[in-house]
Amino acid sequence: MTIRALHHVQLAAPEGSEPALREFYAGVLGLREVPKPPELARRGGVWFRGEGVEIHLGIEQDFRPARKAHPAFLVDDLSTYASRMPEAQVDELFPGYRRLYVSDPVGNRIELLQPV
Repeated sequence: MTIRALHHVQLAAPEGSEPALREFYAGVLGLREVPKPPELARRGGVWFRGEGVEIHLGIEQDFRPARKAHPAFLVDDLSTYASRMPEAQVDELFPGYRRLYVSDPVGNRIELLQPV
């Protein structure tokens, strides 16, 4: 019995936020939207996938953003992402990595890491 990999990360979002989420996760981060199964699509939200990563954003009625908990994505060009998000500050406080934190359009915390 072994956990082999992480399948996806689920974050919450408020109702009606799907257009802004698409703009950020697909437009800024470069992930591609994937269709939700029909039964789940009726609930709202949106799913995205990239190389070895999947993130699901589900609608939550009493939504509050995750300000401390966060997904952390490994990237190969942190400078490009930083240029797309001028509010984000790059640091090297995590040994062996350059990183930045940014909030998605609904306030969830996202971390991007590039090995040094």
